[in-house]
Amino acid sequence: MLVYPWSIDLSSRTLRYLSAQLHARRREVGTRWRRLPAGRQALLALAHLRCGDTYAQLAAGFRIGIATVYRYIREVIDVLAALAPTLTEAMKIIRTKAFVILDGTLPPIDRIAADTPYYPGKHKRHGMNVQVLTDPFGRLLWTSPALPGSVHDLTAARTHGIIDALAAAELKCWADKAYQGAGHPARVPFRGRRLKLWKRRHNSMHAKIRCLGEQAMATLKGWRLLRKLRCSTNRITAIVQAVLALHHALA
Repeated sequence: MLVYPWSIDLSSRTLRYLSAQLHARRREVGTRWRRLPAGRQALLALAHLRCGDTYAQLAAGFRIGIATVYRYIREVIDVLAALAPTLTEAMKIIRTKAFVILDGTLPPIDRIAADTPYYPGKHKRHGMNVQVLTDPFGRLLWTSPALPGSVHDLTAARTHGIIDALAAAELKCWADKAYQGAGHPARVPFRGRRLKLWKRRHNSMHAKIRCLGEQAMATLKGWRLLRKLRCSTNRITAIVQAVLALHHALA
């Protein structure tokens, strides 16, 4: 196999941060020797998360076995996922905001047609439902655990306790039509084709505010692994939380 140099569009600060977390992890478990030092393991994991490189590609590039690549990446994802904030922790920051933007995203997954729980009719593809909270400037604040893609956004938001948490904090939340019926916290656009002029203007202003949340979606999609996940659905929550932890640490 031919091997050639490649670049990752991340700063060296990202690599130093992740390397420090892995050094701490190795001291905690009492690791004496590894095939790769912590810095190289961090680089391997970043190449997987950011560029979507496969285990086979990474094994060839770092001259280690595929099983070793799997173990190293799993360890990094678990270390980072443990650093991601819970909804309760995120609410401490969210309470300081004038309002938040709630939206759902569907990271695509590799599944067969028979896996109906992961196939939402709206998107016409298999995926996982992840709820995202952003601040008024479109900065990513929190991501939810992943649910099967067929779960409706409103159902997912209620399952994760987002609606109740926002109501308890008496905080306004801008959301799209999928969250109709969420109650007091959610500000949603009017539905219908033949709306009155003032309702159309309201929807236009609502869309201008809500579109800022797309910046957070772009932040997630910048990690190419999330554009096509080929792992077990049980690992997707940890992967999304790992990306969130890296984003918060380097924001």
